[in-house]
Amino acid sequence: MRKDKLTLISTLLICTTAVFAQAHQSEAAVRALREDLTRAGNNTNSYEFKEIHDTKPPKGYKPFYISHYGRHGSRSNWGGSSYEGVISTLETGKQMGILTPGGETLLVAARKVLESYDGMDGRLTQKGVREHTAIAERMYKRYPAVFKGKKHVRAFGSTVQRCLISMNAFTTSLVRQNPNLYFYLDTGEKFMDYLDNERGWQSKTAAASMAAREALAGLPDDTLGVLSLLFTDVTKARTFVKSARNLTENVWNTAIIAEDFDIEENLFSLLPFDAIYKRWAQSNVSLYAGHCNSVESGDDRIPMAKSCVEDIVAKADECIATGQYAADLRFGHDYPLMALVSYLGIEGVGERIPADQICDRWLGFWNIPMGSNLQMIFYRNKEGDVLVKFLYQEQETRLRGLEPYDGPYYKWETVKANLEGYKRN
Repeated sequence: MRKDKLTLISTLLICTTAVFAQAHQSEAAVRALREDLTRAGNNTNSYEFKEIHDTKPPKGYKPFYISHYGRHGSRSNWGGSSYEGVISTLETGKQMGILTPGGETLLVAARKVLESYDGMDGRLTQKGVREHTAIAERMYKRYPAVFKGKKHVRAFGSTVQRCLISMNAFTTSLVRQNPNLYFYLDTGEKFMDYLDNERGWQSKTAAASMAAREALAGLPDDTLGVLSLLFTDVTKARTFVKSARNLTENVWNTAIIAEDFDIEENLFSLLPFDAIYKRWAQSNVSLYAGHCNSVESGDDRIPMAKSCVEDIVAKADECIATGQYAADLRFGHDYPLMALVSYLGIEGVGERIPADQICDRWLGFWNIPMGSNLQMIFYRNKEGDVLVKFLYQEQETRLRGLEPYDGPYYKWETVKANLEGYKRN
């Protein structure tokens, strides 16, 4: 047998064995989900802003430059068949007079989702526009000295529509704060090499990711429970609901995207919690195992972020030397952002985690919701010494395994010297 086949089989066995031990409900995840079920969609969860806290920088240091990578804001999902399936099933139930009040609510909401989707896959929604508008406004008000006066800002966007509209919302918001800002805006295939550096990941990590996901089969999954939540007569419902599992999947796919269209009804309440948790867990392990610093597959995935790290370093060093730009803004996608923060060693989201601990230690609804963002704030003193602070989801964070200079502040030269070390320990 060829060596690569043996390696693949070993990876699958390690990952499957590890995750079978994980087939339990994470206390942290359950607590957060019960607090707000809309989080269950993980990377379809709308951006949740938390109160900001800033640690005072060391004496004499002032912010002068920001390097940023932002995921696009809330968007539509792919395909409308799930919404159509929910509508068709519930319309039959309505004709038979057996819809519960919850079923009536879901029918109305599913029609809204289908109408909002309007056949357009991956389209930025107005909620996504507002997310980036708000993030940019907070960035400006948090660091006004960086943008004060007639400053120049560069912004590069993925060629995908949702990223370009996000970039437009973000930069327009900055202009509202300071009309004297000058912007250099660009997009194109050349920039996709670092903005969307995920090409080829499927062949390297998909097997381990799928094994991790399938190994969660031991979790309870109450697919029949959806019938009693939607229909007053389950016996009659089973005459036209041929598969309770398919109906559960269709309701799930409708629920995870509804809030991104500003639909206020919490459709997850129309699914049994066990069904919600299992689908959340499957999504969670797939995201982490496929794109983060996984013990089983991280060494294959994380090096793909090198081009983005090199771009960050090169542009930062240029601005440190010349002062030409106040900020470099990048607008891309969730998968490259996960790999980037793993490469950089961002504490929490970029942790090195084995498969059997993913759902206990890594929660996708916090780590990669719509509008996720990494901000690197650069500070300098009169002597020219440069420090950098890392913000993830606008919250101060640290770099795992690296001693800061003071609080959350790191010497820029120390960060650069240690970049290659984060992904391997």
